[in-house]
Amino acid sequence: MTNRHAGLLVAVVIVGMFPTIAAACPVCYGDSDSAMAQGANNAVLFLLGVVLMVQAGFVALFYTFWRRSTALRRRREQFRLIQGMRI
Repeated sequence: MTNRHAGLLVAVVIVGMFPTIAAACPVCYGDSDSAMAQGANNAVLFLLGVVLMVQAGFVALFYTFWRRSTALRRRREQFRLIQGMRI
């Protein structure tokens, strides 16, 4: 066991010995109309918005790739090879 694992084990044991340390924060069991609870709710909504914007960016990126590949395929089909005459 490394020192890092031993330190983690000690921390888990200490938190287990004193359950008040592991208790929920005032936002979780307190007044849901408090300013801190509203701030936490707004933070969650903001982070969900960030995740959705990143996913929308990926969708737009792949849609652009699909459009470009379709246009390139159409352009390639426009060109025909001219068969040479045999002598």
